[in-house]
This record gives sequence, structure tokens and C-alpha cells, in this order.
Amino acid sequence: MTSKHDDALSAAEWKVMRLIWQRKSCGARDVYEQAAADYGWAPTTTKTLLARLVEKGYLHARQVGNSNLYRPTQPAIKTLTAAADRLLSHAVEGTVGPLVAHLVKKHKLSDKELAELRAILDSQNK
Repeated sequence: MTSKHDDALSAAEWKVMRLIWQRKSCGARDVYEQAAADYGWAPTTTKTLLARLVEKGYLHARQVGNSNLYRPTQPAIKTLTAAADRLLSHAVEGTVGPLVAHLVKKHKLSDKELAELRAILDSQNK
């Protein structure tokens, strides 16, 4: 088994994690049904992804009757910031600013998020 959260998530694993983060905790059947509806996946595909996510340390599985109950081992933001850190570790000098600018332009930020971002940027100039 790999050490907790060392392995990056694949695109399909991100989709499964998103389903589970939205519910906080859910049964295997819930994940199978939602993945089938959203992505057209067979239950075996989803089952394989769930097992991988448990092995990688992103999910905790608890046996309940004949099924498993899954819950994330950490909040979505923690997993996302770790993924961002991995991405930035590969950045070439001079590319971090344009990358951050791209993210800000691409996604609508709330007034609160914009205020937090301004405060961070202002503190960088001191």
C-alpha cells in the first residue's frame, strides 16, 4: 500500500471523490448509481475506482452489512491544495503568476474570495 495521499488522483478518481465529498459519506450503491447516471460507468468500474481510492488513502471504507460506507479521509480543499502544490512544484520560473491569473479569470469568485485574494496579494508586496 502506498503512503497516504502520495499518489495523484486520476481524472476518474477526481470524479468519484467529488461525488463522495458532495455527500460527506455514502454507500457503495449510491456511488455506483450516481456514477452510472453522470458518466455512464458500470458498477465494476466504480468499484475498482473506490478500491483504488481506499488504497491510496483518500477514502475510508467501513463494512455495513453486505456493502461499504465510504467517507473522505480529508476535506476537498486539503486534497485540492495538495494537488495545486504538486502542480506548482513543476512550474518553470515566471509561470506561477500567469497560472494564478488564469485561474482567477476562469472562475467566478465571490466578493469574500476576492477580498481574501486582495489581502494575500497586498501582504506579498510588503
